[in-house]
Amino acid sequence: MEDFVIVSGCSGGGKSTLLAELRRRGFATIDEPGRRIVAEELSCGGRALPWVDAVAFARRAIEVSLADRATADAGARWIFFDRGLIDACAALEHLTGERVLQKLGRLYRYNKRVFLTPPWPEIYATDAARRHGLAEAVAEYERLTSVYPSLGYDIHVLPKVSVAERVDWILTSLAC
Repeated sequence: MEDFVIVSGCSGGGKSTLLAELRRRGFATIDEPGRRIVAEELSCGGRALPWVDAVAFARRAIEVSLADRATADAGARWIFFDRGLIDACAALEHLTGERVLQKLGRLYRYNKRVFLTPPWPEIYATDAARRHGLAEAVAEYERLTSVYPSLGYDIHVLPKVSVAERVDWILTSLAC
Protein backbone atom coordinates (compact mmCIF):
# COMPACT_ATOMS: atom_id res chain seq x y z
CA MET A 1 0.00 0.00 0.00
CA GLU A 2 1.48 3.28 -1.10
CA ASP A 3 -0.11 5.16 1.81
CA PHE A 4 1.45 2.87 4.46
CA VAL A 5 4.80 4.45 5.41
CA ILE A 6 7.32 2.64 7.61
CA VAL A 7 9.55 4.44 10.09
CA SER A 8 12.06 1.89 11.30
CA GLY A 9 15.72 1.76 12.19
CA CYS A 10 17.77 1.73 15.33
CA SER A 11 16.10 1.24 18.69
CA GLY A 12 16.35 4.44 20.66
CA GLY A 13 16.78 6.50 17.50
CA GLY A 14 13.71 8.67 18.05
CA LYS A 15 10.97 6.78 16.14
CA SER A 16 8.26 7.09 18.80
CA THR A 17 8.94 10.80 19.27
CA LEU A 18 8.82 11.28 15.51
CA LEU A 19 5.47 9.45 15.26
CA ALA A 20 4.09 11.61 18.08
CA GLU A 21 4.96 14.74 16.07
CA LEU A 22 3.38 13.29 12.92
CA ARG A 23 0.25 12.54 14.98
CA ARG A 24 0.28 16.08 16.39
CA ARG A 25 0.34 17.38 12.80
CA GLY A 26 -2.77 15.40 11.99
CA PHE A 27 -1.35 12.30 10.32
CA ALA A 28 -2.56 8.80 11.09
CA THR A 29 0.03 6.77 13.01
CA ILE A 30 0.38 3.22 14.27
CA ASP A 31 2.44 2.75 17.43
CA GLU A 32 5.24 0.20 17.55
CA PRO A 33 3.91 -3.35 17.98
CA GLY A 34 6.82 -4.32 20.23
CA ARG A 35 6.18 -1.64 22.82
CA ARG A 36 2.48 -2.49 22.93
CA ILE A 37 3.25 -6.20 23.34
CA VAL A 38 5.75 -5.52 26.14
CA ALA A 39 3.22 -3.33 28.00
CA GLU A 40 0.53 -6.01 27.69
CA GLU A 41 2.83 -8.88 28.69
CA LEU A 42 4.21 -6.97 31.69
CA SER A 43 0.71 -6.10 32.89
CA CYS A 44 -0.46 -9.72 32.88
CA GLY A 45 2.76 -11.55 33.74
CA GLY A 46 3.14 -12.90 30.20
CA ARG A 47 6.27 -14.46 28.75
CA ALA A 48 6.22 -13.09 25.15
CA LEU A 49 8.91 -10.58 26.04
CA PRO A 50 12.11 -10.07 24.05
CA TRP A 51 14.26 -10.83 27.12
CA VAL A 52 12.20 -13.89 28.17
CA ASP A 53 10.99 -15.57 24.96
CA ALA A 54 12.20 -13.61 21.94
CA VAL A 55 10.66 -16.07 19.45
CA ALA A 56 7.19 -15.79 21.03
CA PHE A 57 7.65 -12.01 21.07
CA ALA A 58 8.53 -11.93 17.35
CA ARG A 59 5.57 -14.14 16.47
CA ARG A 60 3.25 -11.85 18.43
CA ALA A 61 4.77 -8.83 16.68
CA ILE A 62 3.90 -10.41 13.32
CA GLU A 63 0.30 -10.99 14.46
CA VAL A 64 -0.05 -7.45 15.79
CA SER A 65 1.50 -5.97 12.63
CA LEU A 66 -0.94 -7.86 10.41
CA ALA A 67 -3.85 -6.71 12.59
CA ASP A 68 -2.57 -3.11 12.41
CA ARG A 69 -2.56 -3.26 8.62
CA ALA A 70 -6.06 -4.74 8.54
CA THR A 71 -7.52 -2.03 10.77
CA ALA A 72 -5.60 0.97 9.36
CA ASP A 73 -7.81 3.77 8.05
CA ALA A 74 -7.94 3.16 4.32
CA GLY A 75 -9.13 6.75 3.80
CA ALA A 76 -6.05 8.39 5.31
CA ARG A 77 -3.58 9.99 2.89
CA TRP A 78 -0.55 8.67 4.77
CA ILE A 79 -0.42 6.21 7.65
CA PHE A 80 2.90 6.14 9.46
CA PHE A 81 3.89 2.89 11.12
CA ASP A 82 6.44 2.80 13.95
CA ARG A 83 8.11 -0.38 12.76
CA GLY A 84 5.82 -3.10 11.48
CA LEU A 85 5.57 -6.42 9.70
CA ILE A 86 8.97 -6.36 7.97
CA ASP A 87 10.79 -5.69 11.24
CA ALA A 88 8.88 -8.47 13.00
CA CYS A 89 9.55 -10.97 10.20
CA ALA A 90 13.23 -10.01 10.11
CA ALA A 91 13.48 -10.61 13.87
CA LEU A 92 11.80 -14.02 13.67
CA GLU A 93 13.95 -15.06 10.75
CA HIS A 94 17.11 -13.91 12.54
CA LEU A 95 16.16 -15.87 15.67
CA THR A 96 14.90 -19.09 14.08
CA GLY A 97 15.97 -19.18 10.43
CA GLU A 98 12.28 -19.60 9.57
CA ARG A 99 11.78 -18.16 6.07
CA VAL A 100 8.86 -15.77 6.67
CA LEU A 101 10.39 -12.56 5.39
CA GLN A 102 10.20 -13.19 1.66
CA LYS A 103 6.69 -14.65 1.86
CA LEU A 104 5.00 -12.08 4.10
CA GLY A 105 7.28 -9.21 3.09
CA ARG A 106 6.33 -9.55 -0.56
CA LEU A 107 2.64 -10.18 0.13
CA TYR A 108 2.10 -7.20 2.45
CA ARG A 109 3.67 -4.10 0.93
CA TYR A 110 4.31 -0.60 2.23
CA ASN A 111 5.35 2.63 0.54
CA LYS A 112 8.57 2.10 -1.42
CA ARG A 113 10.32 4.74 0.72
CA VAL A 114 11.29 3.44 4.16
CA PHE A 115 12.61 5.92 6.70
CA LEU A 116 15.28 4.64 9.06
CA THR A 117 16.48 6.27 12.25
CA PRO A 118 20.25 5.71 12.45
CA PRO A 119 22.07 4.78 15.64
CA TRP A 120 22.22 7.90 17.80
CA PRO A 121 24.16 7.16 21.00
CA GLU A 122 23.52 10.63 22.40
CA ILE A 123 19.77 9.99 22.72
CA TYR A 124 19.79 6.21 23.25
CA ALA A 125 18.32 5.12 26.58
CA THR A 126 17.02 1.91 28.06
CA ASP A 127 13.71 1.71 29.89
CA ALA A 128 11.23 -0.93 31.11
CA ALA A 129 10.39 -1.92 27.52
CA ARG A 130 13.88 -1.48 26.02
CA ARG A 131 16.35 -3.47 28.07
CA HIS A 132 18.90 -4.25 25.37
CA GLY A 133 22.04 -2.20 24.93
CA LEU A 134 23.12 0.04 22.10
CA ALA A 135 25.33 -2.65 20.52
CA GLU A 136 22.33 -4.96 20.09
CA ALA A 137 20.27 -2.06 18.71
CA VAL A 138 22.99 -1.28 16.16
CA ALA A 139 23.18 -4.94 15.09
CA GLU A 140 19.42 -4.92 14.48
CA TYR A 141 19.74 -1.66 12.51
CA GLU A 142 22.43 -3.22 10.31
CA ARG A 143 20.18 -6.21 9.61
CA LEU A 144 17.33 -3.91 8.62
CA THR A 145 19.55 -1.93 6.24
CA SER A 146 19.93 -5.19 4.29
CA VAL A 147 16.41 -6.55 4.73
CA TYR A 148 14.46 -3.61 3.32
CA PRO A 149 16.44 -3.28 0.06
CA SER A 150 16.23 -7.06 -0.43
CA LEU A 151 12.45 -6.60 -0.62
CA GLY A 152 12.68 -3.71 -3.08
CA TYR A 153 12.39 -0.79 -0.67
CA ASP A 154 14.39 2.43 -0.90
CA ILE A 155 16.00 3.36 2.40
CA HIS A 156 16.05 6.99 3.47
CA VAL A 157 18.21 7.46 6.56
CA LEU A 158 16.87 10.28 8.70
CA PRO A 159 19.27 13.09 9.56
CA LYS A 160 20.19 13.69 13.19
CA VAL A 161 18.27 16.94 13.54
CA SER A 162 15.32 18.15 15.61
CA VAL A 163 12.06 16.20 15.59
CA ALA A 164 10.28 18.95 13.62
CA GLU A 165 13.07 18.98 11.02
CA ARG A 166 12.91 15.19 10.72
CA VAL A 167 9.16 15.29 10.12
CA ASP A 168 9.57 18.05 7.54
CA TRP A 169 12.28 15.96 5.85
CA ILE A 170 9.99 12.91 5.67
CA LEU A 171 7.06 14.92 4.33
CA THR A 172 9.25 16.56 1.71
CA SER A 173 10.60 13.13 0.71
CA LEU A 174 7.02 11.92 0.29
CA ALA A 175 6.14 15.15 -1.58
CA CYS A 176 3.31 16.03 0.82
